[in-house]
Amino acid sequence: QVQLVESGGGLVQAGGSLRLSCAASGRTFSRYSMGWFRQAPGKEREFVALIWWYGSNTFYGDSVLGRFTISRDYAKNTVYLQMNSLKPEDTAVYYCAAKSPENSGVYYRPPSYDYWGQGTQVTVSS
Repeated sequence: QVQLVESGGGLVQAGGSLRLSCAASGRTFSRYSMGWFRQAPGKEREFVALIWWYGSNTFYGDSVLGRFTISRDYAKNTVYLQMNSLKPEDTAVYYCAAKSPENSGVYYRPPSYDYWGQGTQVTVSS
């Protein structure tokens, strides 16, 4: 079992930055790939970023590429999402998710993830 708790959301002006954190519980955190998704009202949950469970390979959604950076700290069991140059269209609830190596689903689809956090609201004003 893995429990995920996001933090760091809030209200920011366009062009600003935020850093989201996702604290994970469980001794097997290191074997999970960790992803961030977001969901705006009336829209489907959208893939934002993934960091692989081994090495440092990362993947990003097209809409955030070059602006967002995902990282993880194994010692702290924490994953981060640094968000720069924020835009009003980045407004959404952001979710952290864990994907086990046994889950063969593609990384950008929500069903491919085994555990989810409760989400944190990010609001970008124009």
